[in-house]
Amino acid sequence: MDSVLDMGGVDAFLARVHASNYFEEAAAHTLAAMLSEVEAALVGSVHSEGARMARGMVHLRPSDGYRQLVVLEAGAHEAVAPEPGSTRLPSMTAWRLVAKHRCAASIDVHFGRIEPIEPGGTDVPQEWRNAFGDTSNNDKGETRQRLLERGATHVYVLPLRGAGGAVEGMISLEAECRGAVGQPFVWNSCASRLRTLADIATPHLTALPLRPVVTEEQDPLLPVQGEAMKGLVRMLRVFALQDETILLSGATGTGKSRLARWCHERSPYRKGPFEVLDLSTVPEDLQLAELFGWRKGAFTGAARDHAGAVERAAKGTLFIDEIDKLSMRAQAGLLYMLETRAYRVLGDSGGERRAQARFVVGTNANLQAAVRAQRFREDLYYRINVLPVRLPALSERPDEIPAWARHMLERRHRERDSAGSVDLTLAAERRLLTYVWPGNLRQLDNVMRRAYTVALAEQGGVQHSLAVDEPHLTRALAYEDAEPSRSLVELLHAAATAFVREAERRAALGTPLELDLASVFPGMVLAAATEKLESRDEAFRLFGRDAQVKSRNHHRVLRRELERVEALFRALGIDSGSPFGRLLDGLAEDG
Repeated sequence: MDSVLDMGGVDAFLARVHASNYFEEAAAHTLAAMLSEVEAALVGSVHSEGARMARGMVHLRPSDGYRQLVVLEAGAHEAVAPEPGSTRLPSMTAWRLVAKHRCAASIDVHFGRIEPIEPGGTDVPQEWRNAFGDTSNNDKGETRQRLLERGATHVYVLPLRGAGGAVEGMISLEAECRGAVGQPFVWNSCASRLRTLADIATPHLTALPLRPVVTEEQDPLLPVQGEAMKGLVRMLRVFALQDETILLSGATGTGKSRLARWCHERSPYRKGPFEVLDLSTVPEDLQLAELFGWRKGAFTGAARDHAGAVERAAKGTLFIDEIDKLSMRAQAGLLYMLETRAYRVLGDSGGERRAQARFVVGTNANLQAAVRAQRFREDLYYRINVLPVRLPALSERPDEIPAWARHMLERRHRERDSAGSVDLTLAAERRLLTYVWPGNLRQLDNVMRRAYTVALAEQGGVQHSLAVDEPHLTRALAYEDAEPSRSLVELLHAAATAFVREAERRAALGTPLELDLASVFPGMVLAAATEKLESRDEAFRLFGRDAQVKSRNHHRVLRRELERVEALFRALGIDSGSPFGRLLDGLAEDG
């Protein structure tokens, strides 16, 4: 079999990857080429008769968590995300080596030995090379068994290195060759070619959008799923069914607790309890006690026995939130428990107990920065960073805002046992889309409850259909002090980020968002100033445009700018138009 990189193959491979519209397409081309390279290396080798390539996987996981995981089975043409219940998951130990040492490595699964391959391999300590075979570690034993069950006797992993050498993910290739157990496989003979293919593909794999996901059925725990969340939820359906720890990161109020419960309800532990331990509410000297429990008299104030969170979550799920608040002493205790599944109740003279819970952890902190600052143990970080997922802020998923607002209004209406229906007007929807929402879903929920109360009070509390309008929201938002506390630079950056996210979403759908539409900002500023000052003349003078006011040219300028604003809202699919529609209508009437 000929090498993919021979006879002009590089140009052909680059053309295929370059022509890909989605990450999944580029991943399929990359994995197919790599599998072919290994198969070419097998021809004529001592293992040519008894070896077969099984599959390849691309794990796209930048520093903030998984973006996508796809599998290409040997002989297939499409790389697909693993189905729920699939065993096609990565080796945590292999990922840790790739992420820390930025080098490729081969794994002899039966012997549990990792052999780093240049570049970077010479600096890998000896204990890392034998780490995969440490069956005393429950997680490593399960990972090894999972690989053997799917017929993988030899595995090759290599990093996806982005700009500046940052590791953006990993590619893993799996082969079955029982005759090569305990012997060198063919990885070294094709390592440089595999590296070349990875280096060519990485810029495309990290930049291409994910294939749009077909909307799932209505989900009571996640009733709203915008484009930014659909791919994440599809991946979490697979993660939820595994035993490995899930790390949920994201800003305060993005919905980590809700998603942790969602994972529990779709896990094998769903019939058991769902227990939450919020470490921000636990003093450092009581963290171990709250985790593992205590016996009466174990310390001053322990007046009776107390079951810890791990025990209360037995046969269920324990969500440990604000993991970054854990003291160094408690981190050591948690690490031991996660690795051995054993713990000891404080003051208990008996032996260790077995942890029977599934663990999900949450944080709004940058744990990598905490590791660098020596505030968080590196070994614990890697232990909980097995299946990391970052929840995007609400500003990164604006398509969800109106739907979440309606859901929150309906829930509040049901809580009051009110007759009739409640709705959000289009003007109110437009007002929601102009706000930044630094407090994310939690803040939105508070505002919608407040707006509902304002609307109800205005209508005298009558039990019939209720409409929450823009004035109700404006009054509700007047109580928020988070928006003014952010600097203008922060707000502009947030707006630019939101524009980029929307452009990415539309590029994935094949309807690019024109960059020229970003030029609407001056028009929005002038319109906002006109409404606030109740004077077009004063709005222009505020920004030093006295000459245009004197020449009476500012009416035409404002109308032109507002037409650009309306064009953006139409491009975004907001049929009701911008919040400044009435202002534009007034300009049209004035001629």
